[in-house]
Amino acid sequence: MRKITALFFAVLICFSLSTECFSVPKGAVLIDGENGRVLFEHNKNEKLPMASTTKIMTALIALEEENIDEFFSVTKAAVTVEGSSMGLLPGDSVTLRTLAKGMLLASGNDAANAAAIKISGSVENFAKLMNKRAKEMGLESTSFETPSGLDGKNHFSTAYDMAILAKNALKNPDFAAICREKSLRAEYGNPPYSRVITNHNRLLKTFDGATGVKTGFTKKSGRCLVSSAEREGVSLICVTLGCPDDWNYHTALYEEHFGKLKSVNLENPAEKIEIPVCGGTEKTVFAVPKKVSVSLFEGETEKIKTVISKPPFLFAPVEKGDIVGKALFYLGDMLVAETPLVAENNVETISENKGFWNNIKDIF
Repeated sequence: MRKITALFFAVLICFSLSTECFSVPKGAVLIDGENGRVLFEHNKNEKLPMASTTKIMTALIALEEENIDEFFSVTKAAVTVEGSSMGLLPGDSVTLRTLAKGMLLASGNDAANAAAIKISGSVENFAKLMNKRAKEMGLESTSFETPSGLDGKNHFSTAYDMAILAKNALKNPDFAAICREKSLRAEYGNPPYSRVITNHNRLLKTFDGATGVKTGFTKKSGRCLVSSAEREGVSLICVTLGCPDDWNYHTALYEEHFGKLKSVNLENPAEKIEIPVCGGTEKTVFAVPKKVSVSLFEGETEKIKTVISKPPFLFAPVEKGDIVGKALFYLGDMLVAETPLVAENNVETISENKGFWNNIKDIF
């Protein structure tokens, strides 16, 4: 009888916590980290709170500032904020780079507010800057109200927008270098002294190839995670919003797609690309695309179409290695890669001055 009763309560508990036992995120997406191609999605465009993953934008803006290693003093207003903290105190000396470390690793709300006030004078003004950057990135379903990610009426995003934000942020070398570390040393205080900041992103320890990016949690948003990983030339970004079992969810998506995707070197066009040259010792210059690779599933290589974009003619001189156009690679209607066209040979200017229109005539 006792065994039956225990089993009944176990089933009852699991049923009452069904969203925990069978974790389904409110929004999720997996994209190619190079070109943004969507590889998997679940409610990717649903507007949801994104908690401290907000700090991806805050840290990026901080790292884009000039003199990010210059010390400044933080005010009481800057560090008086609820939630997670990197341990800043009023009067502490700190740099924007260190604040970025505090945001991306320790998820410090104090670091986010201190950076916002340093850069824009107030949290409200900084939120305007965040929304301006979001618009520039094409984040059409995102609205920022706080630099830290604390809940707000007009603070929301989507899994897809957060993935595109991470894709842009990871192009910043300072950002990418910080968010991939399990721990980092940082100097701050009054006077500054060295201490260790530990990363909250557990995937950096548990998943081979993990490279970032940011965790998040509030009661309203639930668990949020923006992660990135690389294996054998394939770069992926995964986002889940409101996912109780985010670590395992991200791991499962990565394992599945890293097993199916392969980094493929795109071949150069079969025929050499010729561009007429005006006023040169040669009438044409030959050009070739720089080598480029793209992540593809089996059977997709044959579906890649190449479009060459080049000017109708060039003016001499042209030096070997000059960029003279670009090659665009499409999978269906989606641009999956592009690479510069570079000149293969030198074309010097002819010494005789024949005049502009005569040179143009020579081309034809």
